[in-house]
Amino acid sequence: MSRAEPTPQPRAPVRRADAELNRVRILDAARAALAISGEATMQSIARSAGIGQGTIYRHFPTRESLVLAVHRNDVAELVAAAPSLLAEHPPLIALRLWFDKLAEYGRIKQGLAGALHSVMRQQLSDEGYDSTTGAIALLLDAGKATGQIRSDIDEEEVLLLVGFLWRINNDADREARSRHLLDLVMDSIRTVGSAGQAQENVSG
Repeated sequence: MSRAEPTPQPRAPVRRADAELNRVRILDAARAALAISGEATMQSIARSAGIGQGTIYRHFPTRESLVLAVHRNDVAELVAAAPSLLAEHPPLIALRLWFDKLAEYGRIKQGLAGALHSVMRQQLSDEGYDSTTGAIALLLDAGKATGQIRSDIDEEEVLLLVGFLWRINNDADREARSRHLLDLVMDSIRTVGSAGQAQENVSG
């Protein structure tokens, strides 16, 4: 009686892992490139990611699909950061740290908007609005519950206050100016007497 040949193990999980790794590399490279210039090409992004042009087009058939994927990924990470920060820091500190993440997102968003036609720019803004305001509401509610955030301010008003992040010049002074302006926003929404509770260094 002949011995049965061993059944070969499927290799699909390995291929899926490689594909996911390539996708992450593409998104990271695209985010970095578009933050510098909205004119970054698919070819330059592929080179930066260390992959071939065929691979990038298999994941993202068009430049617009790649830009939208970067946007959606960044919004998801921004929203997920809110509860994580609240789990590790007091509400005021968590909100200020989240603002720093929002500032980085704003820097990248300028490059994304420059990479798309006007109709796509509107889609970029509309897609992340509800989830972003939801994250702000979570952080505000935590601060209000401890009496550190003014009760008369809501998430939409905060988003308006930080709207400068989408317009500030992306130059050498951007980071310092953003920090200063975000500190002013914090001063405007915190309650009297709570300033001394938020002296932890949140910009390191």
